Amino acid sequence: MAGVEISGVEGMKSIVGQEIGPSAPKTVTQELIDGFAEVSGDHQWIHVDPERSAKESPYGKTIAHGNLTLSLADGFRKELMQADGFALAVNYGWNKVRFPAPVPVDSQIVAGAELVSFDELEGGWWQAVTKFTITVEGAEKPSFVGESVTRVMAPPS
Repeated sequence: MAGVEISGVEGMKSIVGQEIGPSAPKTVTQELIDGFAEVSGDHQWIHVDPERSAKESPYGKTIAHGNLTLSLADGFRKELMQADGFALAVNYGWNKVRFPAPVPVDSQIVAGAELVSFDELEGGWWQAVTKFTITVEGAEKPSFVGESVTRVMAPPS
């Protein structure tokens, strides 16, 4: 695992363009997929029906929801980038989210990150755009690529 510890605005500026990772692997289990189906209401058979997926799916087994894979990026964030020196951080959204390859059940996934930009806004706010890539170990193509947009507030001077 290769994560970074960042302190404040200057620390963030210093890692723009730096590739961070990979993370430790995480197993995507059927239990995790089923739990996400319950929370999201997305019970499509390709995710939750192992018997049907074995027979009818081109993958031969169930696969994780794309949005489950996206949500796992936040779990990898803290491992990859530890930031302090800010009064507050909020999720502002996602740019350019894509799911180029499936995440089959029981796969090991790893994540990497790159701070694409870190820009000053008004009122003490800064905006960080971080590109996350999640890949099934051993796969040629990533399973998820997306840019997380986070706003952080510098502490009062």
